[in-house]
Amino acid sequence: MAKTEFFKRVWDVVQCIPKGRVSSYGAIARFLGAARSARMVGYAMNASHQSSQNIPAHRVVNRLGILSGKRHFSEPSEMQSKLEAEGIVIIEDQIQNFKKHFWDPSIELQSF
Repeated sequence: MAKTEFFKRVWDVVQCIPKGRVSSYGAIARFLGAARSARMVGYAMNASHQSSQNIPAHRVVNRLGILSGKRHFSEPSEMQSKLEAEGIVIIEDQIQNFKKHFWDPSIELQSF
């Protein structure tokens, strides 16, 4: 699968994440059948800023709920601000009550 095709598939999944919910790089990779490609999901999130599509990249965090991709936004606080605007509490770059906000595409998108 070409990198751009994989990125498009990642973006399609990320666009399904509802406001106030987050997913992880690994969960998205597993859903796409590429369990060892969490890093490639991260690359897709970084590339999404140049996409003409509206990709809510701020809703993708690491497996611990840490805003590990925040440096890829135009302002370091942008990712946190967007999540907080959706009702998510963040302390020291970590989502509080992460399990409550976690959205697993393998469960939520059974017929994707």
